[in-house]
Amino acid sequence: MSAPVVTGTFDVVGTRRAVSYFGSIDEQRLAHGYLFSGPEGVGKKTFARRLAQSLLCDEPKPGLLGYDGTCKACTMFRAGSHPDYHESIGAIKIGARDGDAEEHSARGMVRDLSMRPYVARWRVAVLGDVDFSGTQDAANALLKLLEEPPQGVLFLLTTDAPRGLLPTIRSRMIEIPFDPLPRDEVAAALEHEGVEPEQARVAAAGSFGSITRAHALLQGEESGMREGAIAWFLDAVAGRETDQSFLRMDDKGLTAAERTDLLRDMLEIVRALTRDWAALTVAGGGIPLLAADARDRIAALPKRSPAEIARALEAVSRAVQLSQSGVVNLYPRTLVLDGLRMELAG
Repeated sequence: MSAPVVTGTFDVVGTRRAVSYFGSIDEQRLAHGYLFSGPEGVGKKTFARRLAQSLLCDEPKPGLLGYDGTCKACTMFRAGSHPDYHESIGAIKIGARDGDAEEHSARGMVRDLSMRPYVARWRVAVLGDVDFSGTQDAANALLKLLEEPPQGVLFLLTTDAPRGLLPTIRSRMIEIPFDPLPRDEVAAALEHEGVEPEQARVAAAGSFGSITRAHALLQGEESGMREGAIAWFLDAVAGRETDQSFLRMDDKGLTAAERTDLLRDMLEIVRALTRDWAALTVAGGGIPLLAADARDRIAALPKRSPAEIARALEAVSRAVQLSQSGVVNLYPRTLVLDGLRMELAG
């Protein structure tokens, strides 16, 4: 009797581009490394984990995506004990030379991933919000493995700052962008977690397409940065004096990395607002927005031509790229905002 075909489940919201890509290839066409890039909270890590579980699942299926959830491999995966799955979130250290003192260190991963899979056809490493701790040593330790990976090893990296990665690392990955989520998908995801529909709707309206940001709104943690960034954007476009004190760039208690994170967070909000401004300018009032609760304030902004809006989008993209690169550490971060403010003012 032939084995049953399992389509399985693959419940990740807002990942149409990634689902389309991996749904159109088979294992023979799977590359050794992928970089999932995009704003925080849009499903990058969740998709990476679901893809990993799909590849490790014991049951047959017609394509790459999907898992039955009940086989031995899926049971081990859920328990965090699958021997062929490795996950690390955040900073990756270089590791000690004689026995890695740091869990998920670069040297430890090189050692573990250089071996053949234990029970599956693949060994999968998910490096979420990947960060090499400000030095090249950890990245260089992985570089040779990325250049000449053993057969059956797959790297899945996620980041909201792709330009912060070494070019040598990034060039060896196939990059798949993840976009902000539609408001109804954010609301549906929150309701699925048990949030009341009205609360979910309000949080989704102010989420800028990010489930993480929606959670922060529900917990009352997001309002200061969000309202500060909205006010800054509206004043910049209108040609008024801007207030960026909410970024706390003069706070001596913040490290340089924390200041950079605040700048990047603010610029992601400004990028979403600029996209909404562009959408209203080009498509009119009926189009859904990432910041639906700021629709009236955005609609009241000075009218600009499509060409001027396009230049504003390019200016925001350049500012985001600067915030993700090491260049931003060479001069005051506020200069990035000063340059963007002048360009937004036209």
